[in-house]
Amino acid sequence: MVEERPIALNKTTAPAGRKPPVAAGMTPKEVLGVLRRHVLLIVALTISGLLIGGASWYLLREYSPKYAARTYMEVLPSVDVDPTVIEPAVVQKEIRYGYRLTIASLIKQQSSLQRLLGSDEVKNTKWFRSKGNERKRVKDLERNFEAVAYRDGDFVEISMTCSGEDADRESALIVNEMLDQFVGQQGVTKKAEIKGKLTQLNDRFRIVQTELDRANAELDAVRRDKNIYDLDMPAGYEYRHTITIRLNDLELEQSDLLLAISQLRAVVANYVEQAQGAYSDQVEILIQNDPIMLLLAQQLALQEADRQGKLTRLGLNHRTMRQQQDTMNKISEEIEKRRKEIAERTRQANLENANDGLIVLQQRSMELEKLRQKAEDEKRDLDMARIQYAERVARRDERIIMLDSIKQQIEKLNIIHDDPETPKVRKTGDAPVPLDMVLSRQWHVWCPSGAVLGFLLSVGLAFLIELANDLVRTPRDVGRYLHVPLLGVIPDAAEDNQVRGVELCHVVRQAPYSIISESYRRCRTNLKLSTPAESLKTVLVGSGMAGDGRTSVAANLAATFVAEDKKVLLIDANFRQPSLHTLFPKSAGEDMGIESFDFGLSSVLTKQCGYNDAVRSSGIEGLDIIDSGPVPSNPAELLGSTRMEELLKEQRNNYDYIIIDTPPVLLVSDAKVFAKLVDATLLVFNAAATKRGAALRTIREMREVGATVVGCVLFGVRSMKGGYFQEQFKSYRKYQKVQLAAAGTA
Repeated sequence: MVEERPIALNKTTAPAGRKPPVAAGMTPKEVLGVLRRHVLLIVALTISGLLIGGASWYLLREYSPKYAARTYMEVLPSVDVDPTVIEPAVVQKEIRYGYRLTIASLIKQQSSLQRLLGSDEVKNTKWFRSKGNERKRVKDLERNFEAVAYRDGDFVEISMTCSGEDADRESALIVNEMLDQFVGQQGVTKKAEIKGKLTQLNDRFRIVQTELDRANAELDAVRRDKNIYDLDMPAGYEYRHTITIRLNDLELEQSDLLLAISQLRAVVANYVEQAQGAYSDQVEILIQNDPIMLLLAQQLALQEADRQGKLTRLGLNHRTMRQQQDTMNKISEEIEKRRKEIAERTRQANLENANDGLIVLQQRSMELEKLRQKAEDEKRDLDMARIQYAERVARRDERIIMLDSIKQQIEKLNIIHDDPETPKVRKTGDAPVPLDMVLSRQWHVWCPSGAVLGFLLSVGLAFLIELANDLVRTPRDVGRYLHVPLLGVIPDAAEDNQVRGVELCHVVRQAPYSIISESYRRCRTNLKLSTPAESLKTVLVGSGMAGDGRTSVAANLAATFVAEDKKVLLIDANFRQPSLHTLFPKSAGEDMGIESFDFGLSSVLTKQCGYNDAVRSSGIEGLDIIDSGPVPSNPAELLGSTRMEELLKEQRNNYDYIIIDTPPVLLVSDAKVFAKLVDATLLVFNAAATKRGAALRTIREMREVGATVVGCVLFGVRSMKGGYFQEQFKSYRKYQKVQLAAAGTA
C-alpha cells in the first residue's frame, strides 16, 4: 500500500455537520505501491501460471491433438446474369456480402449438418463413432464446424476442427464432403428453380399465343362486319376513303350553296328596296327599249314639232293650240303610265325570279344536308371501326411483344440452366490435410497465456487484499474516509532504530533525535495552528478502543509543549485502566506513606482533597501530573460534574496547557461526558488496529455530544514499499547525521 504525506491543515476545523469532499481514487503512485508490496505474490502466481500453461500445452498436445482443416468456396453474384449481354451486371458490395452471409448460414443450418452426417464417408470416421448419437454429433458440428463469409472477397471459408486420433485426416474429409454436398445441392436446387420457371413461361407462352390468335380473329371480324378493307394502311400513308371524300365534297358543295343562298337573299332584299325607290338602270333600259314607249315618244315629238310650227301663227291661246296641248298632255300621261307599268312589271318579275331561285337553292341545301348527314353517319361508322380496329391491333401487337419477351426469357433460362455457374457457388479446391495443430495446441499460446492469467490473478488478488483491509493505515485513508484533519502521523517504533529499548511514552525525552520524536513535534505544531492560541488551553486525547496509543500521544505531546518552556498539566482521566502513575512514578523524596492513588482526580472530584493537593511533579521540569486516583463507582458522572469544570478553570490560570488522557470512546461514556468541558479534542487512531467503521463511529459520537474535534493523530504507521515514510526516513537520517556531526564538533 502506498504511503502518503500528511494532509495539509486549515486554520479552522470543518463544521461537524458538513463533510469535506471525498478524495479521488487511487493515484498511479498508490497502484505502484500496491504492486511493490505484493511483488512476491505476483511473481509466484505468474511463474505458476507459466508452468501450468506449459503443462497444459504438453498434455493437450500428447493426449488430445486438435487439427483444423479449411478450404474456400467462391460465391458468385446473387443476381441472374443475362447471357445475351456482354457486360456483366454490377452488384453493390454490401449486397454481395449479404449474399455470402446467407450462403454461410445455409451451410451451418441444421439440415445441412444432418445431411452431412448421412454421408457414408463421414459415418466411417472415428469422429462419427466417438460422438455416440446424432444429437451430440450435430452439437459438435455446431461448435467446431465454421462457415465464415469474407467481407472484401467473394469467398466463404469452410473449416472443421477435430481432436483425437486421425483428427487431421478426418477434419479434411468432413470439410470436403460438406463442400461437395453443398455445391451439388445448390446446383440441383437452382436448376430445379429454373425448370420451374421454364414450365411457367411455357404455360404463359401458350396462353399468350391463344390470345394472339383470338386478336387476329377479331380483326378479321371487324373488316368483314364493316366491309372495310383499308384499315391496315401503314402510318403516314396518305389515303382517304371514298366516304371521307364524298363527305368532304358534300360539305364543300353545301358551303357554296349556303353562300349562294345568302347572296340571293341579299338580292331579294335589294329588289324589295328597289320597288319603293328610284328606278334602276335595268328598268330604265327596258323603258327605253319598249316599242310602245318609242311610239309614244315619236308621237309626242311630232306634236311638239307641230305645236312649235303653229305657235308663231296661232299663239298660245288659240283653240287649236290648246287642243294640241291637251293631246300632248295625254301622250305624256300615256308615256308615264307606260313607264310605271314597265317598271312595276320588271320589278315583280325580278323579285319572283329571285324568290324562285332562293327556293330552289334552299331545297338543294336540304337535299345536301340529308346527303351530308348520311355521309357523316357512314364516316362515324368508319371511325368507330378504325378505333375498334386500332384497339385490337394494339392488343395484338402487345401479345406479339409479350410472345417475343417470353421467347427471349425461355432462351435465357435454357442458357442459364446449362451454365456451370448457375449454382452461384464454386469449389476452389479440396481442403488439404492440416500439418500443424490449431492455435489452442501451440506452446506460444498456452505459456504466455498462463503467465498473463497468473499475473492478472495475482494483481487482482493483491488489490483484493488491499481493498479487503478496512484499517485506517495511511494519511490518505484519513482524508478519503474519515473527513477529519490529520494533525500528526506517528511512525511505528520498529521503523526507527533510535527508539529501540525506549519506552514509547518517553520517546520525545529519551530519543529527541528520532523521527518519531520529530513526528510528535510536528503534531504539536499542527495542533497549535489548528485553532487560535487562546482557545487551546485544555486538550482531551481520546481514542476509539484501548491500545490505540492514546496515552503515548498524550505523554509525548505534553513533553513537546514542555520543550517549548511551557507549563503543562497532564491529567489521567482513565479511571478504568490508569497508567500515568506507572509512566511517571513518584520520586524517592516524596511521601511514601500514602498510597499513590490516595490523592488523584477521583479524590478531587469526590472532594476528598483540594484542587492543588492532587497535583504532583512528574520529575520533569514544567510537567505536572494528576493521577486518576482511587477507582470511583460513578466515573462518568464525576467527569461531567461541576467539580471537574471548576478544576479545569482553576488550573487554566496555573498552566499553559492541560492535556487529559481519557478512556476509550467506544467502550465507555467517560470521554463523551468530559469532552464538552475542554477546548479541543484530539483523537488517536492506530494504523495497525483501528478500522474505518470504528474510527467513523468515534468521530460521530464525539461530535454528537458537542466535542470540538480539531483533528486526529495516526499512530503506529508502518512504512510501506513506495510509501512516504521510506523516503522520509532516508532524508531525515541524512539530515540527522549532519546535525549530530555539527553538534559533536561544537
